[in-house]
Amino acid sequence: MVCSIESILHRAIQGDQSAFAKLYQHYRIPALKFCVSLLKDKEEAENMVHDVFIKIWEKRTLVNPELNFSSYLFTCLRNMMFDYLKQVEKSQVLRQRYMEGMEQAYEVDQEDQETQSRLLYSAINSLSEKRKLILLLNVEGGKSYQEIAESLRISKNTVKNQLVKAKQLLREKVVLHS
Repeated sequence: MVCSIESILHRAIQGDQSAFAKLYQHYRIPALKFCVSLLKDKEEAENMVHDVFIKIWEKRTLVNPELNFSSYLFTCLRNMMFDYLKQVEKSQVLRQRYMEGMEQAYEVDQEDQETQSRLLYSAINSLSEKRKLILLLNVEGGKSYQEIAESLRISKNTVKNQLVKAKQLLREKVVLHS
């Protein structure tokens, strides 16, 4: 069998596709077992074996038939697996860094929102009782100027003026302190 593999290898190196197919069939199962043992992923192992044989076919003229083809094949597979594992590790590190960055951004954003909320509530509490009531009826209650004016027995214009002043004061206090 060794002599026939050597002759098949010689023919494959010269471009005989059927000889190369025989070479592939002979080494496919041991190469697959080798890859699966390291990668623990049969599908990826099959892809890798296939890719290595494609590269060997493309560079067949560089293969030295006097050297051990089996060693050459398994060295190619080992190198491809190492490259693959490095890339997977690099991808995981990048994913982890991205996630950590997102968590930090979320924490900062949440802290900013909490600070903004504290500033807003503090600013609302600094309003006069009448302005605070008008603002809350409008913003939280969804009441129109007319509805507020009627319920508080004041003019619609007073409601409008009080809301303008309240919102202006809130903007100044929240924007200046943030």
